[in-house]
Amino acid sequence: MANTRRRLIGTVVSDKMEKTVTVQIENRKLHPIYKKVVKTTKKLMAHDESNSIPVGAVVRVVESKPLSKNKRWVVEEVLSATGKEQLTALPDEAIVQGGEGEEA
Repeated sequence: MANTRRRLIGTVVSDKMEKTVTVQIENRKLHPIYKKVVKTTKKLMAHDESNSIPVGAVVRVVESKPLSKNKRWVVEEVLSATGKEQLTALPDEAIVQGGEGEEA
């Protein structure tokens, strides 16, 4: 017998907590009067037992029993594990020292 738990797909926006990720769920629907697509987002906390899901990954979460004060979801599957690339510092040669346009 299949369970009737809700399953949602979202993007991981934070992984700073231990065994917990913050998932952003995006919902789009047509406004009944203005006929414009309205985008709403909801953030929820989900349990990540392996503590290895990066920011930017697309995951499927499933509802569960309350695990903590705010955590009622568990990461069921990682659909796309490509996280956002971190911005690296530029080499020292590329940084211009001084505010004026210096000529070489």
